[in-house]
Amino acid sequence: MTEEESEASASGMALGRVVLPETVRSPWWELGRRLLAAMAILVGTVLLVYLDRDGYRDAGDATAANPMGSVSLSDALYYTTVTLSTTGYGDIAPVTDNARMINAFVVTPARIAFLVLLIGTTLEVLAQRGREQFRIARWRNQMGHHVVVIGYGTKGRSAIETLVNNGLDREKVVVVDPNAVALAEANAQGLAVISGDATRREVLAQARIADADQIIITTDDDATNVLAALTVRQANPDAWIVASVREHQNAPLMKQSGADSVITSSDAVGRLLGLSTLSPKLGSVMEDLLTYGEGLEVAERELLVSEVGRPPQSLPDQVIAVVRDEKVYRYFDPVVTLLARGDRLIVVRPARELPWAPRPGTHNEDFATESD
Repeated sequence: MTEEESEASASGMALGRVVLPETVRSPWWELGRRLLAAMAILVGTVLLVYLDRDGYRDAGDATAANPMGSVSLSDALYYTTVTLSTTGYGDIAPVTDNARMINAFVVTPARIAFLVLLIGTTLEVLAQRGREQFRIARWRNQMGHHVVVIGYGTKGRSAIETLVNNGLDREKVVVVDPNAVALAEANAQGLAVISGDATRREVLAQARIADADQIIITTDDDATNVLAALTVRQANPDAWIVASVREHQNAPLMKQSGADSVITSSDAVGRLLGLSTLSPKLGSVMEDLLTYGEGLEVAERELLVSEVGRPPQSLPDQVIAVVRDEKVYRYFDPVVTLLARGDRLIVVRPARELPWAPRPGTHNEDFATESD
């Protein structure tokens, strides 16, 4: 049994259960539909009473010559409305057995359905709108130091899964995309979504862009990415912006627009294809590094107290770079011959902690920060 299946079984989810997509409609559309159904019940009951009018007695129209009184179409409408609304003045009443049976087995269920449609729908609409407004208000109050992902395509989904797999709560991710299908998929994954064009300030304001810590821009159009980066940087000068571009020549423009890190998707894929062609084994290793949860992974971690003063090559993890004073140095650079407090390490390590390769920093070791 796979890990996903174990988790599904533990949470009580039945594997193989059919889940159909839910059709989301406006509450007012639902209200109108149910009002029409209530009117259909009303009209049908009026016709039923009118066709069986000989079985009813109208006390208001009763005379010595006609003790039963005459029931007209307006009387049938009047009787139906007061009966379905449970008012029941009693001036018009069924007197024959046939009319009483029809009232018991047809009119009474119609009365119940009528009340459920009207009262139940009103309460449902009010409760649903109230709950939704409360949830949005609470979300806005709690949202801050979050990640905004602009564009929920293949790259956006992969970026979010990587963040979540590395410990980020899904509630701290906000997706911005104009595509309704993409937003529905993101919403189904438990993500907050904002529908709209990320190059517009009012859309980004809905995503609380000014309070975000990181922004990932992954649309399929480089021009949109550049404009989105400009808009985001103006709204949040301190956020860390990571953006993708399809063409290498657009990377400098993206940097000038405010992106802190730019990934050229076409070049990255092309290099991986080339490496896999020249050396299939090397290509498989690169793919392993890019795949989460299995084999090897590239990660950034704190320097431990026990590692201060040691050369990068002597550590249990395979150090490939050292971050010192916000600058990245390759492990063989003379500047980082010996590790110092405050350094951070870029390492290649097993994706999972193994008995023969314990992961540094996971056994209550002290970190060597600059403040120590």
